[in-house]
Amino acid sequence: MTRKVLFVVHGARPNAYSVARSAAKGLLANNIAVACADSDADQLEIPEVSTASDAAGCELVVVFGGDGTILRGIEIARAHDIPVLGVNLGHVGFLAEAEPEDIESVIKVVVDNEWSVEERLTLAISATDADGRTWESWALNEFAIKKFNREHMANLLVSIDERPVSQWACDGVLVATPTGSTAYAFSAGGPVVWPEVEAMLVVPVSAHALFSKPLVVSPKSIVDVEITTGPVVVSADSQRNTDLATGATLRIVRSTKPVKLARIHPTPFTERLVAKFELPVQGWRAQ
Repeated sequence: MTRKVLFVVHGARPNAYSVARSAAKGLLANNIAVACADSDADQLEIPEVSTASDAAGCELVVVFGGDGTILRGIEIARAHDIPVLGVNLGHVGFLAEAEPEDIESVIKVVVDNEWSVEERLTLAISATDADGRTWESWALNEFAIKKFNREHMANLLVSIDERPVSQWACDGVLVATPTGSTAYAFSAGGPVVWPEVEAMLVVPVSAHALFSKPLVVSPKSIVDVEITTGPVVVSADSQRNTDLATGATLRIVRSTKPVKLARIHPTPFTERLVAKFELPVQGWRAQ
């Protein structure tokens, strides 16, 4: 077998292993090797499935789970510059491309190499605390800069392109991508931005201020956040985290390395948005 696919499975999801097992059998029958983590291999109970800690040598990462699991699979795939194909076993599944009932179609698409690749903008962050220690990471959805203590708000000074815009006493600030505009930023009152649009979003969370509107800025912009009153916790897609004290600074820019999503359905984002959010397309006064 010269072709190889990595599986990432959310074992706590109902039917996750049974769906993954069906997919593995279909790929193996077509001489495509399947690898996964040790714990997943034990649950799949297929001797031909190998174990792997990363996606080295794989052409694709197939994820069985919700958006959180897909984000975990994306982190693995991005390190090897390969695409991710998500099978939705979660609630919304904005990043997923297929449902469990589509598994036969997924097998055929992978076997026939019929998927297309959609690149998504990502963000890069560099944080420096008052002692000069640094932390760097990346995000597909958002960086969430949130207050550490429930009892006190954080004070955050936000600058765009090295010019101060506003200082907020708030629960936090989100710096998000168009992909992340339907995630945490959406819940915080940010706008929905089509994935094809190249932009960054700055969304304050529960700001005690007269001006606390979300901002949509150029992908070439530099977003700086100074922690004037902390501490805060900084989260990248809820996958990678660090704590920062008062005096720390953060710089967020567009990353030079996008994420690759495997697409098997040429579905307009509008259709995906309406379906995932179950938006009413017929008003209550409709005839």
